[in-house]
Amino acid sequence: MTTSPERATSDRHVPVLRDRVLELLAPALAAEGAVYVDGTLGMGGHAEGVLQAFPHARLIGVDRDPQALALAGQRLAPFADRITLVHAVYDEFAQVVDALGIPTVDAALFDLGVSSLHLDETDRGFAYRVDAPLDMRMDQTRGMTAADVLNGYEPADLERILRDFGEERYARSIVRAIVADRAKEPYTTSGPLVDMLRRVVPGASQRSGGHPAKRTFQALRIEVNGELDAWRRALPAAVDRLRVGGRVAVLSYHSLEDRITKRCLAEGATSRTPIGMPVERPQDAAYLKLLTRGAEVPTDAEIHDNPRAASARLRAAERTRPTTQGEHR
Repeated sequence: MTTSPERATSDRHVPVLRDRVLELLAPALAAEGAVYVDGTLGMGGHAEGVLQAFPHARLIGVDRDPQALALAGQRLAPFADRITLVHAVYDEFAQVVDALGIPTVDAALFDLGVSSLHLDETDRGFAYRVDAPLDMRMDQTRGMTAADVLNGYEPADLERILRDFGEERYARSIVRAIVADRAKEPYTTSGPLVDMLRRVVPGASQRSGGHPAKRTFQALRIEVNGELDAWRRALPAAVDRLRVGGRVAVLSYHSLEDRITKRCLAEGATSRTPIGMPVERPQDAAYLKLLTRGAEVPTDAEIHDNPRAASARLRAAERTRPTTQGEHR
Protein backbone atom coordinates (compact mmCIF):
# COMPACT_ATOMS: atom_id res chain seq x y z
CA MET A 1 0.00 0.00 0.00
CA THR A 2 1.35 3.44 -0.90
CA THR A 3 0.77 6.40 1.37
CA SER A 4 0.89 10.06 0.42
CA PRO A 5 3.54 12.08 2.28
CA GLU A 6 0.90 14.58 3.36
CA ARG A 7 -1.19 11.91 5.04
CA ALA A 8 1.87 10.12 6.38
CA THR A 9 3.40 12.76 8.61
CA SER A 10 2.06 15.36 11.02
CA ASP A 11 -1.60 15.00 9.99
CA ARG A 12 -1.46 11.33 10.68
CA HIS A 13 0.66 10.99 13.80
CA VAL A 14 0.27 13.01 17.00
CA PRO A 15 3.13 12.11 19.36
CA VAL A 16 1.94 11.19 22.86
CA LEU A 17 3.06 13.46 25.71
CA ARG A 18 5.50 15.16 23.36
CA ASP A 19 5.99 18.35 25.39
CA ARG A 20 6.55 16.44 28.64
CA VAL A 21 9.03 14.11 26.95
CA LEU A 22 10.96 17.10 25.63
CA GLU A 23 10.93 18.70 29.07
CA LEU A 24 12.33 15.56 30.69
CA LEU A 25 15.07 15.08 28.09
CA ALA A 26 16.00 18.77 27.74
CA PRO A 27 18.84 18.94 30.32
CA ALA A 28 20.63 16.11 28.52
CA LEU A 29 20.22 17.59 25.03
CA ALA A 30 21.29 21.18 25.56
CA ALA A 31 24.99 20.65 24.79
CA GLU A 32 26.51 21.09 21.35
CA GLY A 33 26.51 17.80 19.43
CA ALA A 34 24.20 15.95 21.84
CA VAL A 35 23.19 12.51 20.56
CA TYR A 36 19.55 11.47 20.87
CA VAL A 37 18.51 7.91 20.07
CA ASP A 38 14.86 7.33 19.26
CA GLY A 39 14.59 3.57 19.62
CA THR A 40 11.05 3.41 18.22
CA LEU A 41 11.09 6.14 15.58
CA GLY A 42 7.69 5.39 14.07
CA MET A 43 6.61 8.32 11.95
CA GLY A 44 9.01 10.66 13.69
CA GLY A 45 6.76 12.84 15.82
CA HIS A 46 8.90 12.89 18.95
CA ALA A 47 12.09 13.07 16.89
CA GLU A 48 10.79 16.10 15.01
CA GLY A 49 10.10 17.82 18.34
CA VAL A 50 13.64 17.13 19.56
CA LEU A 51 15.27 18.35 16.34
CA GLN A 52 13.20 21.55 16.41
CA ALA A 53 13.83 22.26 20.09
CA PHE A 54 17.54 21.41 20.11
CA PRO A 55 19.15 22.72 16.92
CA HIS A 56 22.56 21.22 17.73
CA ALA A 57 21.30 17.72 18.57
CA ARG A 58 21.91 14.69 16.37
CA LEU A 59 19.24 12.02 15.89
CA ILE A 60 19.81 8.29 15.57
CA GLY A 61 16.37 6.99 14.59
CA VAL A 62 15.78 3.26 14.93
CA ASP A 63 12.76 1.29 13.75
CA ARG A 64 12.11 -2.30 12.73
CA ASP A 65 9.53 -1.25 10.13
CA PRO A 66 11.00 -0.13 6.78
CA GLN A 67 7.77 1.68 5.90
CA ALA A 68 7.92 3.69 9.12
CA LEU A 69 11.53 4.66 8.39
CA ALA A 70 10.57 5.88 4.93
CA LEU A 71 7.69 7.97 6.25
CA ALA A 72 9.81 9.38 9.08
CA GLY A 73 12.49 10.26 6.55
CA GLN A 74 9.94 12.36 4.67
CA ARG A 75 8.84 14.12 7.82
CA LEU A 76 12.40 14.78 9.00
CA ALA A 77 13.81 15.81 5.63
CA PRO A 78 14.39 19.44 6.77
CA PHE A 79 16.90 18.07 9.30
CA ALA A 80 18.62 15.65 6.92
CA ASP A 81 22.12 16.77 7.89
CA ARG A 82 21.49 15.82 11.55
CA ILE A 83 19.75 12.47 11.24
CA THR A 84 20.76 8.86 10.77
CA LEU A 85 17.97 6.33 10.26
CA VAL A 86 18.62 2.67 11.00
CA HIS A 87 16.53 -0.42 10.25
CA ALA A 88 16.82 -2.43 13.46
CA VAL A 89 14.86 -3.64 16.49
CA TYR A 90 15.28 -1.61 19.67
CA ASP A 91 17.10 -4.41 21.47
CA GLU A 92 19.92 -3.88 18.94
CA PHE A 93 20.60 -0.52 20.63
CA ALA A 94 24.22 -1.32 21.48
CA GLN A 95 25.03 -2.69 18.03
CA VAL A 96 23.54 0.39 16.36
CA VAL A 97 25.54 2.94 18.33
CA ASP A 98 28.69 0.81 18.15
CA ALA A 99 28.43 0.63 14.36
CA LEU A 100 28.19 4.42 14.26
CA GLY A 101 31.24 4.82 16.51
CA ILE A 102 29.25 6.43 19.35
CA PRO A 103 30.51 5.32 22.79
CA THR A 104 27.77 7.03 24.83
CA VAL A 105 24.52 8.82 24.11
CA ASP A 106 22.93 11.82 25.76
CA ALA A 107 19.27 10.83 25.63
CA ALA A 108 17.05 8.00 24.48
CA LEU A 109 13.31 7.54 24.01
CA PHE A 110 11.22 4.41 23.58
CA ASP A 111 7.57 4.81 22.57
CA LEU A 112 6.43 1.21 22.86
CA GLY A 113 3.55 -0.79 21.48
CA VAL A 114 1.66 -0.57 18.22
CA SER A 115 2.07 2.66 16.26
CA SER A 116 -0.43 4.85 14.44
CA LEU A 117 1.02 3.56 11.18
CA HIS A 118 0.24 -0.04 12.07
CA LEU A 119 -3.29 0.74 13.21
CA ASP A 120 -4.10 2.94 10.22
CA GLU A 121 -2.75 0.63 7.51
CA THR A 122 -5.63 -1.83 7.36
CA ASP A 123 -3.70 -4.42 5.36
CA ARG A 124 -1.20 -4.89 8.21
CA GLY A 125 -3.73 -6.81 10.33
CA PHE A 126 -3.27 -4.93 13.61
CA ALA A 127 -6.73 -3.36 13.74
CA TYR A 128 -9.59 -5.65 14.72
CA ARG A 129 -12.30 -3.37 13.37
CA VAL A 130 -11.63 -4.30 9.71
CA ASP A 131 -11.21 -7.66 7.99
CA ALA A 132 -7.58 -7.86 6.91
CA PRO A 133 -4.81 -10.43 6.46
CA LEU A 134 -3.62 -11.75 9.82
CA ASP A 135 -0.06 -10.46 9.53
CA MET A 136 0.78 -8.22 12.55
CA ARG A 137 4.51 -8.16 11.80
CA MET A 138 6.06 -4.78 12.49
CA ASP A 139 8.77 -5.75 10.01
CA GLN A 140 7.05 -7.43 7.08
CA THR A 141 10.36 -8.52 5.58
CA ARG A 142 10.84 -11.37 8.04
CA GLY A 143 9.32 -13.62 10.68
CA MET A 144 6.10 -15.47 11.30
CA THR A 145 2.65 -13.92 10.99
CA ALA A 146 -0.31 -13.98 13.35
CA ALA A 147 -1.91 -16.53 11.04
CA ASP A 148 1.13 -18.78 11.51
CA VAL A 149 0.66 -18.58 15.26
CA LEU A 150 -3.07 -19.27 15.20
CA ASN A 151 -2.81 -22.16 12.77
CA GLY A 152 0.44 -23.75 13.88
CA TYR A 153 0.85 -23.40 17.65
CA GLU A 154 -0.07 -26.16 20.07
CA PRO A 155 -3.18 -25.41 22.16
CA ALA A 156 -1.16 -25.11 25.39
CA ASP A 157 1.13 -22.53 23.81
CA LEU A 158 -1.80 -20.55 22.45
CA GLU A 159 -3.44 -20.52 25.86
CA ARG A 160 -0.21 -19.36 27.51
CA ILE A 161 0.16 -16.52 25.00
CA LEU A 162 -3.40 -15.30 25.45
CA ARG A 163 -3.18 -15.55 29.23
CA ASP A 164 0.30 -14.05 29.70
CA PHE A 165 0.48 -11.50 26.87
CA GLY A 166 -3.20 -10.58 26.55
CA GLU A 167 -4.22 -11.07 30.18
CA GLU A 168 -7.27 -12.80 28.70
CA ARG A 169 -9.33 -14.54 31.35
CA TYR A 170 -11.20 -16.60 28.76
CA ALA A 171 -8.05 -17.93 27.12
CA ARG A 172 -9.00 -21.60 27.46
CA SER A 173 -12.41 -21.17 25.84
CA ILE A 174 -10.94 -19.08 23.04
CA VAL A 175 -8.26 -21.65 22.30
CA ARG A 176 -10.81 -24.45 22.17
CA ALA A 177 -12.70 -22.45 19.54
CA ILE A 178 -9.51 -21.68 17.59
CA VAL A 179 -8.56 -25.36 17.45
CA ALA A 180 -12.05 -26.36 16.30
CA ASP A 181 -12.19 -23.62 13.67
CA ARG A 182 -8.73 -24.17 12.22
CA ALA A 183 -9.43 -27.90 11.78
CA LYS A 184 -12.14 -26.90 9.29
CA GLU A 185 -10.36 -23.96 7.65
CA PRO A 186 -7.11 -22.16 8.55
CA TYR A 187 -7.32 -18.59 9.77
CA THR A 188 -6.13 -16.15 7.12
CA THR A 189 -7.91 -12.87 7.88
CA SER A 190 -9.03 -11.11 11.03
CA GLY A 191 -12.77 -11.15 10.33
CA PRO A 192 -13.42 -14.81 11.25
CA LEU A 193 -11.23 -14.43 14.35
CA VAL A 194 -13.19 -11.40 15.53
CA ASP A 195 -16.49 -13.16 14.83
CA MET A 196 -15.36 -16.12 16.92
CA LEU A 197 -14.29 -13.86 19.79
CA ARG A 198 -17.64 -12.10 19.78
CA ARG A 199 -19.23 -15.52 20.06
CA VAL A 200 -16.97 -16.95 22.78
CA VAL A 201 -16.27 -14.01 25.10
CA PRO A 202 -19.29 -13.58 27.41
CA GLY A 203 -21.50 -10.60 26.73
CA ALA A 204 -21.06 -9.20 30.23
CA SER A 205 -17.30 -9.07 29.71
CA GLN A 206 -17.76 -7.36 26.36
CA ARG A 207 -19.94 -4.70 27.94
CA SER A 208 -17.53 -3.98 30.79
CA GLY A 209 -14.15 -4.77 29.24
CA GLY A 210 -14.32 -3.24 25.80
CA HIS A 211 -13.97 -4.91 22.42
CA PRO A 212 -13.74 -8.70 22.80
CA ALA A 213 -10.79 -8.90 20.38
CA LYS A 214 -8.48 -6.36 21.98
CA ARG A 215 -6.72 -8.75 24.39
CA THR A 216 -6.30 -11.55 21.84
CA PHE A 217 -4.96 -9.14 19.23
CA GLN A 218 -2.53 -7.67 21.76
CA ALA A 219 -1.30 -11.14 22.68
CA LEU A 220 -0.80 -12.19 19.06
CA ARG A 221 1.03 -8.97 18.23
CA ILE A 222 3.39 -9.34 21.18
CA GLU A 223 4.14 -12.96 20.26
CA VAL A 224 4.67 -12.28 16.56
CA ASN A 225 7.09 -9.43 17.24
CA GLY A 226 8.76 -10.81 20.37
CA GLU A 227 8.06 -7.47 22.02
CA LEU A 228 8.49 -8.25 25.70
CA ASP A 229 11.70 -10.27 25.33
CA ALA A 230 13.13 -7.52 23.13
CA TRP A 231 12.14 -4.87 25.67
CA ARG A 232 13.78 -6.77 28.53
CA ARG A 233 17.04 -6.59 26.56
CA ALA A 234 16.61 -3.09 25.13
CA LEU A 235 16.19 -0.94 28.22
CA PRO A 236 19.29 -2.22 30.09
CA ALA A 237 21.28 -1.82 26.87
CA ALA A 238 20.15 1.79 26.55
CA VAL A 239 20.98 2.52 30.21
CA ASP A 240 24.42 0.99 29.62
CA ARG A 241 25.14 3.52 26.88
CA LEU A 242 23.88 6.65 28.63
CA ARG A 243 26.59 9.07 29.67
CA VAL A 244 26.51 10.36 33.24
CA GLY A 245 23.82 13.02 33.12
CA GLY A 246 22.15 11.29 30.19
CA ARG A 247 18.43 10.59 30.31
CA VAL A 248 16.04 7.92 29.11
CA ALA A 249 12.26 8.20 28.74
CA VAL A 250 9.80 5.38 28.12
CA LEU A 251 6.17 5.46 27.02
CA SER A 252 4.32 2.21 27.75
CA TYR A 253 0.75 1.32 26.83
CA HIS A 254 -0.03 -1.79 28.83
CA SER A 255 0.94 -3.18 32.20
CA LEU A 256 3.34 -5.82 30.83
CA GLU A 257 5.62 -3.24 29.22
CA ASP A 258 5.32 -0.84 32.12
CA ARG A 259 6.18 -3.53 34.66
CA ILE A 260 9.46 -4.30 32.88
CA THR A 261 10.25 -0.59 32.66
CA LYS A 262 9.44 0.08 36.30
CA ARG A 263 11.56 -2.84 37.51
CA CYS A 264 14.61 -1.91 35.44
CA LEU A 265 14.58 1.77 36.40
CA ALA A 266 13.82 1.04 40.05
CA GLU A 267 16.74 -1.38 40.28
CA GLY A 268 19.06 1.28 38.90
CA ALA A 269 17.75 3.85 41.37
CA THR A 270 18.28 1.59 44.40
CA SER A 271 21.50 1.23 46.38
CA ARG A 272 22.90 -2.30 46.47
CA THR A 273 24.65 -1.77 49.79
CA PRO A 274 24.29 -4.98 51.84
CA ILE A 275 22.18 -4.77 54.97
CA GLY A 276 24.40 -3.98 57.94
CA MET A 277 27.17 -2.38 55.87
CA PRO A 278 28.00 0.88 57.69
CA VAL A 279 29.30 2.71 54.61
CA GLU A 280 28.06 2.59 51.03
CA ARG A 281 30.78 1.60 48.60
CA PRO A 282 30.84 3.60 45.33
CA GLN A 283 30.09 0.49 43.27
CA ASP A 284 26.96 -0.19 45.34
CA ALA A 285 25.45 3.27 44.91
CA ALA A 286 22.42 3.81 42.71
CA TYR A 287 23.35 4.64 39.12
CA LEU A 288 19.96 6.11 38.13
CA LYS A 289 17.76 8.88 39.49
CA LEU A 290 14.05 8.59 38.78
CA LEU A 291 12.63 11.70 37.13
CA THR A 292 8.93 10.85 37.40
CA ARG A 293 6.92 10.06 40.49
CA GLY A 294 5.61 6.69 39.48
CA ALA A 295 4.25 6.70 35.95
CA GLU A 296 2.90 9.96 34.54
CA VAL A 297 -0.28 9.89 32.46
CA PRO A 298 -1.73 12.23 29.82
CA THR A 299 -4.10 14.98 30.79
CA ASP A 300 -7.78 14.78 29.97
CA ALA A 301 -7.23 17.49 27.36
CA GLU A 302 -4.55 15.47 25.58
CA ILE A 303 -6.68 12.34 25.62
CA HIS A 304 -9.54 14.36 24.13
CA ASP A 305 -7.29 15.58 21.32
CA ASN A 306 -5.49 12.26 20.86
CA PRO A 307 -7.57 9.28 22.10
CA ARG A 308 -4.69 6.88 21.45
CA ALA A 309 -2.85 8.52 24.34
CA ALA A 310 -5.38 7.24 26.87
CA SER A 311 -3.42 4.22 28.09
CA ALA A 312 0.05 5.84 27.97
CA ARG A 313 2.35 5.68 31.00
CA LEU A 314 5.55 7.73 31.02
CA ARG A 315 8.64 6.98 33.11
CA ALA A 316 12.08 8.58 32.90
CA ALA A 317 15.45 8.40 34.64
CA GLU A 318 18.87 10.08 34.62
CA ARG A 319 22.24 8.33 34.74
CA THR A 320 24.06 9.45 37.90
CA ARG A 321 27.30 7.48 37.87
CA PRO A 322 29.29 5.27 35.50
CA THR A 323 29.14 1.49 35.67
CA THR A 324 31.03 -1.17 33.82
CA GLN A 325 29.08 -2.31 30.81
CA GLY A 326 26.38 -4.79 31.79
CA GLU A 327 27.24 -4.52 35.50
CA HIS A 328 23.68 -3.84 36.54
CA ARG A 329 21.92 -6.55 34.53
